[in-house]
Amino acid sequence: MELRVASIPTQGGVEDVVMRLLAKGETMPLNDMGIEKHNYNELVKMISKPYGMILVVGPTGSGKTTTLHAALHHINRPDRKIWTAEDPVEITQYGLRQVQVQPKIGFDFAAAMRSFLRADPDIIMVGEMRDFETAKIGVEASLTGHLVLSTLHTNSAPETIVRLLDMGIDPLNFADALLGILAQRLVRTLCKNCKEQYHPSKEEFEEIVESYGAEDFAKLGIAYNKDFKLFRPKGCDVCDKTGYKGRMGIHELVVASDGIKRMVQKHETVEVLRNKAMSEGMTTLLQDGIFKSLKGFTDFIQVRRVCIK
Repeated sequence: MELRVASIPTQGGVEDVVMRLLAKGETMPLNDMGIEKHNYNELVKMISKPYGMILVVGPTGSGKTTTLHAALHHINRPDRKIWTAEDPVEITQYGLRQVQVQPKIGFDFAAAMRSFLRADPDIIMVGEMRDFETAKIGVEASLTGHLVLSTLHTNSAPETIVRLLDMGIDPLNFADALLGILAQRLVRTLCKNCKEQYHPSKEEFEEIVESYGAEDFAKLGIAYNKDFKLFRPKGCDVCDKTGYKGRMGIHELVVASDGIKRMVQKHETVEVLRNKAMSEGMTTLLQDGIFKSLKGFTDFIQVRRVCIK
């Protein structure tokens, strides 16, 4: 959670100083993450592989670490050696060897990974791929029989590929190493106690269709008629009159198919990679969010607030 601790004057007005509070608790099961069935099945296939690289991307506070630990929990077995380097260690799990990096003494993510490789773990989780050296070691580790999981601060899954290639990562090695990239955001969920059903206007429906993509929306088989309903916030004592209680993830998963790998090798643009991934079944963050609003988990306003089209 985030806590506003002070307000300081700036040239543009007043800016809040926010402190991030990290709550240590139980690891959330992967099937409780709100991941849609197709994405969930593909993600489980990826983390079950003996080697390769899986990245979870998004802005600070989007639940990347929670998702990584849920994935590790899913594959955590007594016969698997799992090592993690984090900054800081936010979630602890039985059976994992977890270390906190200390950049001030030279023990950064790259140094941690080099140390890990000497111990030959089966699975490595790196808190963040902040620089070329960490990314390069991660790719090399995934090509030499290790499953590597990490995070990156990028806006979308296809954009992550271009970002890493622009860092200087070898396209051929990266294409061989990559298993998939999961981009995510957190949206506020409607209070189950007071959310109310309503019949939206034709204009509201058309805005949703346009945002989703008319051609893709048609595949959902949802038509505008008198039976079409959405949910909106109302407010009650349970949710402190806000209409919202809790958060859930919306996701965008690029599976490193042969077609995607060939495009990585050619260093294609974000747009070309996105179109290829969507042709192979990827739903964008915005589409996944809209789908969850249609199911009544959240509303279109919250989805639009956290997504960039």
